[in-house]
Amino acid sequence: MDARHTQPRRVGAMTCVGSLSGMRIEAPFGPRDAEILTPDALAFLRTLVREFGGPIRAALGHRASRRAALADGARLDFALDTRTVREADWTISPVPPILERRTVEITGPVDRKMIINALNSGADVFMADFEDANAPTWTNCLEGQINLRDAVRGTIDYHDPVRGKSYRLGPDPATLFVRPRGLHLFEAHVTLDGRAVPAALFDFALFFYHNAGPLARRGAGPFLYLPKLESHREARIWSRIFGRAEQLGGLPLGTIRATVLIETLPAAFEMDEILWELRHHSAGLNCGRWDYIFSFIKTRRDDPAAVLPDRSAVDMSQPCMRAYTRLAIQTAHRRGAHAMGGMAAQIPIRDDPAANEEALARVRADKLREARDGHDGTWVAHPALVPVARAAFAEVLDGPNQLEVMPNGPVSASDLLRVPRGPRTEEGLRLNVRVGIRYLEAWLSGSGAVPLYNLMEDTATAEISRAQLWQWIRHGAALDDGRVVTAELVRQVIDDEMRRLPEETGAERFTDGRFDEARALFERLCCSDSLDEFLTIPAYALLERRTP
Repeated sequence: MDARHTQPRRVGAMTCVGSLSGMRIEAPFGPRDAEILTPDALAFLRTLVREFGGPIRAALGHRASRRAALADGARLDFALDTRTVREADWTISPVPPILERRTVEITGPVDRKMIINALNSGADVFMADFEDANAPTWTNCLEGQINLRDAVRGTIDYHDPVRGKSYRLGPDPATLFVRPRGLHLFEAHVTLDGRAVPAALFDFALFFYHNAGPLARRGAGPFLYLPKLESHREARIWSRIFGRAEQLGGLPLGTIRATVLIETLPAAFEMDEILWELRHHSAGLNCGRWDYIFSFIKTRRDDPAAVLPDRSAVDMSQPCMRAYTRLAIQTAHRRGAHAMGGMAAQIPIRDDPAANEEALARVRADKLREARDGHDGTWVAHPALVPVARAAFAEVLDGPNQLEVMPNGPVSASDLLRVPRGPRTEEGLRLNVRVGIRYLEAWLSGSGAVPLYNLMEDTATAEISRAQLWQWIRHGAALDDGRVVTAELVRQVIDDEMRRLPEETGAERFTDGRFDEARALFERLCCSDSLDEFLTIPAYALLERRTP
């Protein structure tokens, strides 16, 4: 139905919802969806899509043009036409008092139990994630909005029927940030004038419309994390979106604050420019290390000299990663912005105390390195890591942050582009296959954050797995044993690992799951002639066939 209808109504197995001419929503109807999909909320979404859908599509076109230039031999570097921005003295608008201390931030999907546990975890910030940790079924996205609306109002609760345990919000919850989906994704269930709306606008608009007022009244936002930006032009679009939303919501300029994830290689060359564009709305930069590694592979896909070693070898000791984080701290602190560290993906190993202690020791070392480098805070994926990370930072921090710390030494383009070195092994190949297929299967089944092999995996690490295998095949990389990685070898390993999966997952889980679809998609992504920009784009089509 078209948007002349203002209330949800069932049409067969689907429900069509609309509020304004030109808008069409077709989706399964949940019992509380009408609380989110109100006529006024949809009108707000429609306004933002009308004004910013075109600029977002143009930005995606600019990405494609840059990819073509790199394929023709262009080299990433700091742009000459924005040199004045990099060299001038300026700072972002001071952050609200509630954001002065962000020592430990926890991230996770927007399911109800996770939100409660994360807000109660003792972390300073919880980032509710509609992106890498969320499989974007319509149900997940709409229930996520409902859950956040309840959390903002302090009414969120959950009863686990299996454990018989109830969960409620504690007296001192973490400060809420929300990460909408990236600019490259579109929400298939919602069209305006026959075109799918940008998923980033869908997520942002509904969250802002329902929660900006209560959050602003207590000086708590709205606060966001912005993923996958590749240029200051994209930051400019977000700045304009924020300004327009504040205008429509009757809020002062700068009420919305956003931390930008520097998780693409092109963005590493534009950190000053990104902060400049968002200077009224900035809350800092974050070193999104896993997506950054994926972007390093993807951006340099055509360069045979840029082939990476095993994923496990690309750690924060690699010179290019050290340069990247040092530049992020230098840039952010020069501009009066926080520089947040990366994710500790470890999770408790409950059945092996020795292995658990070893994992915690790695987290401690990683967080202590970040604190000594000058980061103002860090990320963890599990509540059990909150005290570990906090204790590591407490060894270095005397106050709420360390904005006064400025790492020494300039960072050049060559530093950022230096290729990581290390082994390239059969076990690394097999791990990529296992993680890639198992994660994709879980994502197609509706889960975006998946515990695998004692790590919390999300889309970013699955992206590394498939992009790395594509790169090895593309450039005929050799393993340490001398074998050249070919499509035939990768398919053979996929066959081997698929035979092992029923034992790993359980025969019933394997039979009931979507492993064949995951395997087929993973194999295509690894062995195709060209590298898909994001695995979530073809995977979304499969997701919507089964779980719209």
